[in-house]
Amino acid sequence: MRRYLRIVVLCLACGFCSLLYAFSQLAASPEEGAGGGGGKPQAAAASWLAGGGRGGAGGVGSAGPAAHPGRSDRCKDFSLCYWNPYWMLPSDVCGMNCFWEAAFRYSLKVQPIQRMHLAVVACGERLEETITMLKSAIIFSIRPLQFHIFAEDQLHDSFKGILDSWSFLQTFNYSLYPITFPSENALEWKKLFKPCASQRLFLPLILKEVDSLLYVDTDILFLRPVDDIWSLLKKFNSTQIAAMAPEHEEPRIGWYNRFARHPYYGKTGVNSGVMLMNMTRMRRKYFKNDMTTVRLRWGDMLMPLLKKYKLNITWGDQDLLNIIFFHNPESLFVFPCQWNYRPDHCIYGSNCQEAEEEGIFILHGNRGVYHDDKQPAFRAIYEALRNCSFKDDNIRSLLKPLELELQKTVHTYCGKIYKIFIKQLTKSIQDRYDRPPKER
Repeated sequence: MRRYLRIVVLCLACGFCSLLYAFSQLAASPEEGAGGGGGKPQAAAASWLAGGGRGGAGGVGSAGPAAHPGRSDRCKDFSLCYWNPYWMLPSDVCGMNCFWEAAFRYSLKVQPIQRMHLAVVACGERLEETITMLKSAIIFSIRPLQFHIFAEDQLHDSFKGILDSWSFLQTFNYSLYPITFPSENALEWKKLFKPCASQRLFLPLILKEVDSLLYVDTDILFLRPVDDIWSLLKKFNSTQIAAMAPEHEEPRIGWYNRFARHPYYGKTGVNSGVMLMNMTRMRRKYFKNDMTTVRLRWGDMLMPLLKKYKLNITWGDQDLLNIIFFHNPESLFVFPCQWNYRPDHCIYGSNCQEAEEEGIFILHGNRGVYHDDKQPAFRAIYEALRNCSFKDDNIRSLLKPLELELQKTVHTYCGKIYKIFIKQLTKSIQDRYDRPPKER
């Protein structure tokens, strides 16, 4: 009995295959009969791949009739084909081509490269600092970058000239924007703390098409790929919209917990020099506040907040961010101090344990330490990256002279732990430039 069942199953399978073959021939025969080069399946597949799949705005791919004059005009483009049995396809769709598009549609679909968005605001004498920061981002990053540069009008030509001269790298795009504040309060916002610094508060409202963004001050230097801090976005829980580092690790030398006259986040506040944002969530969220019982959206909250605390804030927009996240602590992701390492972390002795263990990831030279002799370790890193070119050999040879310069700074507290300044930098250079391309 089992033998007969096996024979029946085998016959049914053969019959099904025969039907499929018959229908494929029926689908192919109209195309061949039209005198139009239906061609071999391999040729159809090759033309589809060469055409890059879907076409442009008009939705017409290069493998359609227009690209092949010998083919019947009634034969429509691949993009009209779906996972349908041949007998259900419209009469003006080429069955053979549809078969091959179905086979390749999902396996060979080209996904667009997702760029990392980096924003900076530059005013006054900040051109050189900003360019050095952008250079450090380019040198170590793996994925392509999109720079959003907000600058005073007189700086635009200088930025354009320098960045255009780097176009051979093909690893970044950039957009230049004027400094923009709400017209009714523009002067008040521009003078808050430092010129233009409060521009960062309005980035979610200006860059409406950008989903996520890394904002950094001009005095930032990346010592490892931007990709790594960008990956922290995946660690946000469902309520978190932004990430920053604590203002201080040691409460005894903290500013907010000793002097602030307004609410602030956590025990010592947060520093906004490096701020990772999910701006889609920021635009959607309704924020708790101490101005009204009604929750307010980001754009509706900023001006009332400034009016209430204008006489009580010292650090401008950073203070306003501390107030916002004091009332909405569930919305903030706090990353370790090594992602925003400042002189405060070593000026009175080392107090950033993560940096001691793994090195500094992002260096923040606030208080002008790149340009004076108060913290020569910070200045040495800045000058090494400022003078570095994009040539691989130049980057590889950066470390030895830099270490010699850092050894001259051991008379300072920060200089005594100079090895944490180059620990991650050494690893980044080795990973990016010393390994074969396939291993990077």
